[in-house]
Amino acid sequence: MLSIGDLSKRTGVKVPTIRYYEQMGLLAAAERSEGNQRRYERQDLERLAFIRHARDLGLDISAIRELIALSQHPHQPCGNADRIAADHLKSVRDKIEKLKKLEQELARIVSHCVGDHAIEDCYVIRSLSDHGLCDSEH
Repeated sequence: MLSIGDLSKRTGVKVPTIRYYEQMGLLAAAERSEGNQRRYERQDLERLAFIRHARDLGLDISAIRELIALSQHPHQPCGNADRIAADHLKSVRDKIEKLKKLEQELARIVSHCVGDHAIEDCYVIRSLSDHGLCDSEH
């Protein structure tokens, strides 16, 4: 049995986050010791490591909840798990595309900032005030 502090150290997940995952139903409510301390088993450690890895990959709580539910049926086809991962990959790729556009626009704005000039002549301030000065939607 592990204390919440031990679970935190082994997984790198902060104690309040572990409590949050319990409240959200991602982790089963921990057993309690006679002193009312949370006590966790090996399977809780494995589940928390799974959640942590999924969060590190950017999956949201609902996707993680669904993946956990799917993992309870090991002999079922994994089409739904594949769909969750593919949907998330599409979302990540969309975000990357938006970030590339944002990077290009910011680089263009910054390229106008040469020399030492006053705020009244600052292209950054002007471009933020007038979206029409942007080259594209971002």
